Amino acid sequence: MYIPIEQIKQHFHYDPFKAMVAPRPIGWMSSRGADGRNNLAPYSFFNAVSNAPHMLMFVSAGLKDTVTNCRDRGEFCFNLVSHSMLHPMSRSSAMTDQDEFELAGLEALECEHIDCPRVAGAPASMECVVTQVMPLKDKDGTELDNWMVLGQVVAVHVEPDYITQDQRFDTEKAALVSRCGYKDYMASGRFFELERG
Repeated sequence: MYIPIEQIKQHFHYDPFKAMVAPRPIGWMSSRGADGRNNLAPYSFFNAVSNAPHMLMFVSAGLKDTVTNCRDRGEFCFNLVSHSMLHPMSRSSAMTDQDEFELAGLEALECEHIDCPRVAGAPASMECVVTQVMPLKDKDGTELDNWMVLGQVVAVHVEPDYITQDQRFDTEKAALVSRCGYKDYMASGRFFELERG
């Protein structure tokens, strides 16, 4: 069935876009505001975009705290979401002025190379220096209120339990969580639903 994008809502009760581009890794980004307040938020439009140098990208719908912090302070930390951290990750998605580390019951550890917290107990975290913050544009060149942040990895933290004997990162043991659209997630090959917050 051919469907022009402007007719998609006539054929689907829920937009299928996010469900068709799946699974997607979750970018659980920690940052610090100019006022010194810690921030933690998950992003499902996230991925690695370069290997040399190592670079990450995430996109925010709206100029939210994380993007503002990245723009103003030039740094953020990516924290890997394991299955054991699924519910704290979900709680950190709340729109609030409260410190999301406290809201989610998580310990914040200081990074080594950037002035930013990271999630204690995450299987891995990557400290990043921002290289670009920009609004996306549509096909007509109109700027959108969707903001892309690109960052270069300057340091990596890996919990020793997730390093194999042959010195690989143990992805299977980490039980990474992926976003699959709507309320759907995946971990260890298993699909499940999760309510936000």
